[in-house]
Amino acid sequence: MTESASEHGTTPYAAIGGEDGVRRLVARFYQLMDTLPEAKAARAIHPPSLEGSEQKLFEYLSGWLGGPPLYVSKYGHPRLRARHLHAAIGEPEIVAWLLCFETALAEVVPDEAVREAMLPQVRQLAVHMGNRG
Repeated sequence: MTESASEHGTTPYAAIGGEDGVRRLVARFYQLMDTLPEAKAARAIHPPSLEGSEQKLFEYLSGWLGGPPLYVSKYGHPRLRARHLHAAIGEPEIVAWLLCFETALAEVVPDEAVREAMLPQVRQLAVHMGNRG
């Protein structure tokens, strides 16, 4: 997702506030996952501490949104689906993950056009991660 996010010709990374914006988005995402009862299925496939997951998602989103390719520099090609095969990801997990991401996005990113540009690709990515049912 490195194309322009809006008619202003900026990357989604820049449009949501660069490093600080991505960190706020990811922090809120994991706060929601850790507290929303509706996120139980997604939370259950994560380790007890979300710190490592939060850092990796920050690094991944940084590059995916058009910023520094932190994840690729550190770990190589994301191969997200392969890296998540250890976790059973079905519809309940996908729905819970999307609830957290969409809520965090709505709360952290004030620009509706940027959110609307990101959502289809985020939803496609979430569905792609499914590996059961």
